[in-house]
Amino acid sequence: MLTEIVGKPVPRKEGRSKVTGAARYVDDLRMPGMLYGATVRSPVARGRIRSVTFGEGVPWDEFVVVTAKDIPGENAVALILLDQPYLASEFVNHAEEPILLLAHADKQLLERARRAVHVDIEPLPAVFTLADSLARTQTIWGEDNIFKSYLVDKGNVDEVWAQADLVVEGEYSTGAQEQLYIETNGVIAVANAEEGVTVWGSMQCPYYVHKALLKLFALPPERVRVVQCETGGGFGGKEEYPSMIGGHAALLSWKAGGRPVKIIYDRAEDMVATTKRHPSLTRHRTAVSRDGRLLGMEIEFVVDGGAYATLSAVVLSRGTIHAAGPYNCPNVRIRSRAVATNVPPHGAFRGFGAPQSIFALERQMDKVAAAVGLSPAEFRRRNFIRQGETTATGQVIREPVDMAGLLDRAFELTDYQAKRERFARENAAVGAGGVKRGIGFASFMHGAGFTGSGEDYLKSIVGAEADASGRVRILAASTEIGQGTNTIFAQIASDALGLNYDLVEMAQPDTGNVPDSGPTVASRTCMIVGRLVESAALGLRQTLQGAGLLADEYTEGDWREACRQYVERYGALKSFSQYKPPPGVRWDDEKYEGDAYGAFAWAVYVAEVSVDTLTYETRVDDFVAVQEVGKVVHPILAAGQIEGGVAQAIGFTLYENVVWQDGRMVNNGMTNYVMPTSVDLPPIRVHFEEQPYEYGPAGGAKGIGELPMDGGAPAILNAIEQATGVSFTHVPLMPEALMRGLSETT
Repeated sequence: MLTEIVGKPVPRKEGRSKVTGAARYVDDLRMPGMLYGATVRSPVARGRIRSVTFGEGVPWDEFVVVTAKDIPGENAVALILLDQPYLASEFVNHAEEPILLLAHADKQLLERARRAVHVDIEPLPAVFTLADSLARTQTIWGEDNIFKSYLVDKGNVDEVWAQADLVVEGEYSTGAQEQLYIETNGVIAVANAEEGVTVWGSMQCPYYVHKALLKLFALPPERVRVVQCETGGGFGGKEEYPSMIGGHAALLSWKAGGRPVKIIYDRAEDMVATTKRHPSLTRHRTAVSRDGRLLGMEIEFVVDGGAYATLSAVVLSRGTIHAAGPYNCPNVRIRSRAVATNVPPHGAFRGFGAPQSIFALERQMDKVAAAVGLSPAEFRRRNFIRQGETTATGQVIREPVDMAGLLDRAFELTDYQAKRERFARENAAVGAGGVKRGIGFASFMHGAGFTGSGEDYLKSIVGAEADASGRVRILAASTEIGQGTNTIFAQIASDALGLNYDLVEMAQPDTGNVPDSGPTVASRTCMIVGRLVESAALGLRQTLQGAGLLADEYTEGDWREACRQYVERYGALKSFSQYKPPPGVRWDDEKYEGDAYGAFAWAVYVAEVSVDTLTYETRVDDFVAVQEVGKVVHPILAAGQIEGGVAQAIGFTLYENVVWQDGRMVNNGMTNYVMPTSVDLPPIRVHFEEQPYEYGPAGGAKGIGELPMDGGAPAILNAIEQATGVSFTHVPLMPEALMRGLSETT
């Protein structure tokens, strides 16, 4: 039996096909008789549709035209709530809301036709900001503009203020951020009443799309099929939006009598119409003793959900639970709300809620440290949570956790203390217009998997099958979107069976062929689904051993022969595994308390910056990321996840500014939406500390994908404050905001 596949940088399963160009993305696919689809969208943020007219000079009789009246089932995207229509019929609630669909075989004529459709809308008062939504200047959703609210209450917050030596308050905000995946949203659909609906597309969650199409067409599950094509990145932006574009293509195909319809967004449409990271506002009130002990936290966390609920409840939940961070505080109250505005719905984006609330927390921790006269590091050391203590939701930390050790390691790698002292001396001598330097850090954690009872609700299933030659195929709906799913699943199965890595392959995520292993989100792929992969693979071995065909110790040849005999005698060799929660996990959905996650990953990130006080540019010069994520399955892929997440966090902090005008993104191009390039990024030095999680696969792996998004923004702004002496409370921190802040202090 082979061993030690896990922990080695084996070649990526899909690597060869991608670098040779053999990989087929959705826009590479062609079908006979295929039409191209386009979306006619609202030009205003809120209003009543008066009429739709079709301009002259276009052969409209050649076009397939779909309106809300053509929908055979329910005109609502099935997700958490059924509030978002596929096509607006009477009212529009955000700019770029879909109103009408067109299809034609000629793409150029299609675009000309789209521009010739005129939608007359009576404008209605709109709400564009969190503040206005909270103030209810207009009621645009429900009775109070609130999609969802949560309350976390630990200890007795009301009485703690009288006991505190100091009470420190702060307010922090974050802006929207575009996922900016390499491949834009795209699908192909074939749909008719006789054969049902099939959708191929670029997506993260095939079963989400499947669920949505069932409602849209009022069809039974067996008559809807969703297939994931090669997908060029997602970052959350292809979690639920493919349900919208997939439904649109399928509606056009349905009306076209089953002809295939392809819709591929160009970059401008993708940026202006699809979901982004939720903007946020967080208010902190912190009670602390003179010796720097946290006594109480009162936190108000609000996110802008946009015009429809989509995934705002999930984003809000994650941000709420992470808002108090990796600290032991006896009294915590967190009130959170997701509110409606008249901008396109915001959705999932790597970290989904935690980057927003952790940014506020880690800026607040530096502020509290200064108030009590302690260094940021010493203040945190006195308050880090330890094994046996409880989080804000009352979850007992059962696994060993050593935040102080991670902090020490990060400081050692960066020479933090010496640089902090040296920068302070050098900055004092920098004249007007000079460059100042700073170093800062953030300490944080991120829960892996769905929150609370979420995984139990999903009841994810993974299958494994072996053919007569002994080749093993993993059956899962978890998608490869660039992060390495296919590779780590193959490693986990290979290691479990003691077989050569090349003997294991992944089935294409296809709802017609693979079970529902849940969505590819929430840092659950490796820890949750990977564990099911391991269990299903072991089930194959147990089946062969139970049949008397395989000994406890075996070679690859023995395995192949056992598979051959089993298939000849009994037929298909398959094994399935379904999720079961680890023992002792308890969660109360009503009180929002208990074990929020099976395990947390823990991290300390350190950023070193230069601030040019003449041009007001900030540059990150060095970045060190130290994290404990359990067993590292593939060191290169794991490091790549951290590097990519940090790069996105740097963009979130300093570059990526979504500019809104009347509820519409106006810088929806890669020439005016600025993201950092490789030239703008520092060396990102990644270090792992391994503390295996008992219930993780492959010897104890935990989640990793969301974590690196969380710590970059506060670490960078903490460093900027050390460089400039000015406390900034909003990201992205653009040069003009830096200029205003520095000008106000001189």
